[in-house]
Amino acid sequence: MSEGIILVDPLPRTLDLIMEPDVRARLEKLGRLVISEDAPMSDAEVDDLLPETVLIFGQTALPRERLDRARKLKGVINVETNFLPNIDYQACQERGIWVLTPGSAFAAPVAEAAIGMAIDLARGITAADRDFRTGAEQYGLAANTETFRFHGAPVGIIGLGDLGKTLRDYIRPFRNKVKVFDPWLPDEIIERHDCQPASLDELLSTSQVVFVFAAVTGENQGFLGSREFALMKKGAAFLLMSRAAVVDFPAMLDAVRSGHIRAAVDVFPEEPVPADDPVRKMEGLLLSAHRTGGTVDALFSIGRMAVADAELILRGLPPQLCRRADPALASRLRSKPVSVT
Repeated sequence: MSEGIILVDPLPRTLDLIMEPDVRARLEKLGRLVISEDAPMSDAEVDDLLPETVLIFGQTALPRERLDRARKLKGVINVETNFLPNIDYQACQERGIWVLTPGSAFAAPVAEAAIGMAIDLARGITAADRDFRTGAEQYGLAANTETFRFHGAPVGIIGLGDLGKTLRDYIRPFRNKVKVFDPWLPDEIIERHDCQPASLDELLSTSQVVFVFAAVTGENQGFLGSREFALMKKGAAFLLMSRAAVVDFPAMLDAVRSGHIRAAVDVFPEEPVPADDPVRKMEGLLLSAHRTGGTVDALFSIGRMAVADAELILRGLPPQLCRRADPALASRLRSKPVSVT
């Protein structure tokens, strides 16, 4: 057990949401817990606790002037799984403070759902179900004039991070040729995952199915717009699985409304989506309420990863499960906190 304080300020998560009883018991053995789950911990309380704090679970703001007072701090684990622009990442690196996120906990469930949604778009499964329920169904070949097989279809992945890499592994049995656009990765990394590096234009113009897993930065907000959607093959499937801000949302909806592409969307510019939003009635659009990653097992995985790495940090060892914030990259991200619900 550490002699210092473990500051637990996990909202919008709660400990019950991300930790099974045995994992919670391991957390409590780490040191003296100070927990705030009914509301975010106040600035006054954080400032009072920082000099004795050794670990933080949460999204606590840590500018350099606060870090100057947190001389015992060894690690910060963001259990919401974002890297927010409220931490001086460079100062943390200089002082040997681990800033981590267990975001890879969502990779498997998101990839699994993305494949299901891609097959749905390709084969028209949900659309056929809707037609059947209204008596407008068609049979046999007549029902498949605009469908295609996902097996063997050219696939494009925009953003080969944890989500993109997991999806690539999961679709291997479908024998798709996969192109990747990711300006943060060298070609050698992309090729190591049995993918072909490609420019954005090449990927969009040659892929039958496009998966978007890109993070939001200060440079790429809305980078998928009218020009990019016009490059896509007619009838191609577009799956927005990461952050809505990377897409010009009205342009995407125009491309779907015109019948040029079909799309599946798990993230939206405004959540919850307003009741009168036209996306709710748009044909060619498969909708998911930001739910593909939030499975019970994925949320519990967040807790297991966070506590396991916290145990290592307090033993003076490097963490092994969570991803570390790199100052050069984290400073460019534009993640935002998820609303507490």
